Amino acid sequence: MIRFDPHAPKKATNLSLNSKVLEMARELGMNVSQTVDGLLAEEVKRRYWEKWNDDNKEGIAAYNARIEREGLPLAKYRSF
Repeated sequence: MIRFDPHAPKKATNLSLNSKVLEMARELGMNVSQTVDGLLAEEVKRRYWEKWNDDNKEGIAAYNARIEREGLPLAKYRSF
């Protein structure tokens, strides 16, 4: 699973944001840096797993085909 270090140092960067949205965020007392950091982390996770699934789709398909063909290895021990 992908994890981010919450204690990693922050790095200053320049962003271009919609000025009206930024103004409203500030009026609402939002911490823009914290909000963008959190949303960016979620998007990075989403894209990471999307890429992982794409990179591993052949192996996943082969595994699913084997289970379809042979069943689950310990299925006879299931109680449900």
